[in-house]
Amino acid sequence: MTEDMHNGNLYLPMDKAILKEQEAAQELLYDYNQTRPGDHDKRQQLLKQMFAEVGVDTYIEPTLHANFGGKHLHFGSHVYANYNLTAVDDTHIFVGDYTMFGPNVTLDSATHPILPELREKVYQYNLPIRVGRNCWLGAGVIVLPGVTIGDNSVIGAGSVVTRDIPANVVAVGTPCHVMRNINERDRHYYHQGREIDWSKIK
Repeated sequence: MTEDMHNGNLYLPMDKAILKEQEAAQELLYDYNQTRPGDHDKRQQLLKQMFAEVGVDTYIEPTLHANFGGKHLHFGSHVYANYNLTAVDDTHIFVGDYTMFGPNVTLDSATHPILPELREKVYQYNLPIRVGRNCWLGAGVIVLPGVTIGDNSVIGAGSVVTRDIPANVVAVGTPCHVMRNINERDRHYYHQGREIDWSKIK
């Protein structure tokens, strides 16, 4: 049954073995969310226990919400997540190095069939999510099952990402669509007419 969680097949998430595994994972998540702001070492230790993989200097502001307590999360190094990251990690979610999440971002790998008879029986299926290296997902972004976001791309606040987004673009909207490529102008201006003073960039 648990292999069906990760191969896109329909399965019943209320299986006793699955629920037992999920509850054990959420115990660690509960501990993580009860840490104090100064408990840096404890947080890092818990992340290593909770996540499938976590790199160096990855920082996640509590409260973190995760269906499997992070058990199926693969985060690289120097990832930052602001408050209330929700990772519906019923299957694997991959996040590259240096990626940033604004507050209230949702990464949702789980979904249900359209057919009412199957939903009534609580059938579910999961599709992995992949967020590339050095991406930025603004506040309130929702990423749906099976989506891949390419390296360096920026997803505007409040967007709902229903399909793959290529690398090196700015994408916005509901459903999320590519607005433009990241270009040479972005090397000169960080916001509208505000210039980047490269002499002050460390």
